[in-house]
Amino acid sequence: MLNEAKTRTANLQKRMSEMGIARAIFTDESSIAYLAGFWGYLGIEFGRPTMLVVPADGDPVVITPLMESEMVGEMTWVSDIRVWEDMGQRSWGRVLSEIIPDRAADLWIELGQVPAIVRRFLDETYGDAALKDIGPVLGAQRMIKSPMEIDVMRQAGQIAGAMMGAAHGSLQAGAQEWESALAVIDAGTRKAAGFLTDKGWERFVSPMIHNLQIVQSGKDTSMVHRRASVKKYEKFDPVYFCFCNMAQFKQYKLGFDRMFHIGDVHDDAARVQLAAIEAQQAAIGAIKPGVVAQDVAAAANAVYAERGYETGYRTGRSIGVAYLEAPELKAGDETVLQAGMTFAVDGGISIDGVTAGRIGDSIVVTETGAEYLTEYPRELLVTAD
Repeated sequence: MLNEAKTRTANLQKRMSEMGIARAIFTDESSIAYLAGFWGYLGIEFGRPTMLVVPADGDPVVITPLMESEMVGEMTWVSDIRVWEDMGQRSWGRVLSEIIPDRAADLWIELGQVPAIVRRFLDETYGDAALKDIGPVLGAQRMIKSPMEIDVMRQAGQIAGAMMGAAHGSLQAGAQEWESALAVIDAGTRKAAGFLTDKGWERFVSPMIHNLQIVQSGKDTSMVHRRASVKKYEKFDPVYFCFCNMAQFKQYKLGFDRMFHIGDVHDDAARVQLAAIEAQQAAIGAIKPGVVAQDVAAAANAVYAERGYETGYRTGRSIGVAYLEAPELKAGDETVLQAGMTFAVDGGISIDGVTAGRIGDSIVVTETGAEYLTEYPRELLVTAD
């Protein structure tokens, strides 16, 4: 993992040199993980910025709170680690100022992700410098996944499959949504632990599945992203599970959704769910190198229209070390697909206050089409009485 992170950084530096970019400041956790190989401690939410400064020529520098520096030093390949303290003169701003020239003509930062306190410092300290966005430069590099990245995402897919199996097994009339969430966390954590060792860099990777489970049942299924509650399942209830903020491993995040029906299914609910499945399958069937991203969405939208439904959702999004990467499978995105891109591809219909149809899988674009990273039956799923 760390050797690959080092190679990624070298490739980025080469591109920066070609573009005349002297240095770039990264503040987003996913970018730092991608380039430097570490993540996972109390960060900006606690007022403690962590930064990675990458020069076009020379060694990168990690800026980290003193209290995190020991762990960071064990997790990253970067040797130049500069610490700052919560009190006194050794602030993070002073450390950053030691690296960035006073008269810098421009500052390349992640404009869409830079924390407010960092942005304010840059504005006040380097007011004459033009702020430019390094995000699209790194984003273009992250579009195509390496074989190692795809292997990690396949493991994440197996973890997600164990989670979905536990969700399915938890469903019965009278059970509560939160009980399903606990079953998911337990099954996913146990599966993830089986992929890890307690040696080297891996000993810092937690198998724990976390974040609030997205699940809604009954008429609330149309709400899309409601969290698990104390609601009890009833016969005929549709139940929707979304793992888009939980199905992850070694910082790689997948999309994965399924809809179940408790004991039996009404005909109208079945029609909605089958339409969502058919739309998703049409989209995945359209994926291959050379296809334009928006045309994948058009394939799904044609199914919705044929079945008499409309949807305001995108058909898919690129996945990787961040929850949302580029490109997206939606109208207006003219990115040409290439082998090695990875996407979460969804089928989704909402009928407010009534029901919904949902399905989502993660795939990797191959030379001939698409390969699933997540596996669970893609059919109308009805639990036993």
